[in-house]
Amino acid sequence: MVLSVVERPEASSEAELVAACIAGDAAAQRRLCLREYDRINAIIYRIVGSTRDADDLVQETLIAVFRGLPKFRGESKLSTWIDRIAVRVVFAHIRARKATPASLDVIGDVDGGGGTVDGRAHAREGLRRLYAALAELAPEARIAFSLYAIDGRTIPEVAAVIGTSVVTAKLRIWRARRRLLARVAEDPVLGEFVRDAEVRR
Repeated sequence: MVLSVVERPEASSEAELVAACIAGDAAAQRRLCLREYDRINAIIYRIVGSTRDADDLVQETLIAVFRGLPKFRGESKLSTWIDRIAVRVVFAHIRARKATPASLDVIGDVDGGGGTVDGRAHAREGLRRLYAALAELAPEARIAFSLYAIDGRTIPEVAAVIGTSVVTAKLRIWRARRRLLARVAEDPVLGEFVRDAEVRR
């Protein structure tokens, strides 16, 4: 008699995946982590601008997700619900460190100046100044603006993630943009970085 290993079938729907995670199925929990990790990391990094902070905040978000899963009712997409948790975690982090400018440990997606060493250093400095300017904003405005201008979400998507009306999301983005434009007018390096970023879009 030959024995064969029968693999447990993967959850075929999001609801089944959530139920399996709540039931303590380690394979389902790993699957959910792998599926959501990159998006959570990207959202958080684009708001805080620090890879060290982003790593810690992703872990905090995933812990909060698994603690909160029993309360998930499926009234929104699971990804939107998780994004809201990530934003709450980032909001608490920003409020706790409001007086400290963001530090950029690694900037892997900046390739200004045609890829030259001087160009990359200039782009890195521009990005550092951008996140320093963002750090001066109110947390609500910073998060809304980052989701819109850096993460590339539409205003209705921003409103859904931060849990406000479209009008409120638009107002927060507008306020942040106005403050940043004032900084750009005073800072030629930041101004050049922002113009280059607009050209590359």
